Amino acid sequence: MSGPNNPYSGSFGGGLHGTVNLGGQPASAGPAASGDLVKDTTTAAFGRDVIEESQRQPVLVDFWAPWCGPCRQLAPAIEKVVREAAGKVKLVKLNIDDHPSIPGQLGIQSIPAVIAFAGGRPVDGFMGAIPESEIRQFIDKLAGPGGADDAQAEIDAALDEAQTLLDAGDINAAGQLFGAVLQHAPENPRAIAGIARCMIEAGQHERARDLLGNLPEETAKDDGIQAVLKQLAQIEEARKLGDPAALEHALALDPDDHESRIKLAKIRNVEGKREEAAEHLLLIMRKDRAYGDDAGRKELVQFFETWGPKDPATVAARRKMSSILFS
Repeated sequence: MSGPNNPYSGSFGGGLHGTVNLGGQPASAGPAASGDLVKDTTTAAFGRDVIEESQRQPVLVDFWAPWCGPCRQLAPAIEKVVREAAGKVKLVKLNIDDHPSIPGQLGIQSIPAVIAFAGGRPVDGFMGAIPESEIRQFIDKLAGPGGADDAQAEIDAALDEAQTLLDAGDINAAGQLFGAVLQHAPENPRAIAGIARCMIEAGQHERARDLLGNLPEETAKDDGIQAVLKQLAQIEEARKLGDPAALEHALALDPDDHESRIKLAKIRNVEGKREEAAEHLLLIMRKDRAYGDDAGRKELVQFFETWGPKDPATVAARRKMSSILFS
């Protein structure tokens, strides 16, 4: 999901241009970042792309040609493993037909050939279309094991920081971090849900709905994604519930008008007034647990699912709900 069709690279008033360090690889939260780990090079750019870059982390150079069948077999496997390593190594591809001088200097006589550079010089390599498992072993030997685990830990830390920013109302900074994570892990459901929540907070409800409506089936089943979809459904429902001032007036005339109270709670919820929304439903529970087949409690549980278990409003309301249920 990278490139010009990346739905995560849009703006919330300023654009996603932040950076986050994932697996040792600074990732710009924009389309250009998607090719950082795998790129093509030329004779003129070889010094910069390979010699200089290998001072920072090992660089694998894949010497290939369009007519080479084994090259086409190796390419997807090595690119996949390099991306899984998440910055432990980079992959640079050189077409020997278009740029024969470098492979000639290195004595490359058969392709595919992969030469690893570290510290500005070749240190290891292999020939032929070897399987993924052997490529992974080669990279582990070169750069050390644990790349994927290290990267996942950094992704999780970035997502935690992004969520903190979102909870604090800084949707631009949160969107930058969520977008940066998605450049490395395009199907990460937590990051997708975070981007969708940023869109919702920015009033871009249709855009959020389009994003979540185009997800792979398995990703769409994620609890976090489902929670955002419920939030969108609550917003859509609240638009049809009438004028909150009129509902307030109805409750002033009749505090036991539970139907109006539930409607007002739903509106306050989508307005972000979570504590007030919860109090309306808790009041119904205190007065009439039987109303609407326990509608007050059921609606409050629906709110919890969209707020998340750690949200302060969830924690406070759940505590009050428990005292009502078990008193």
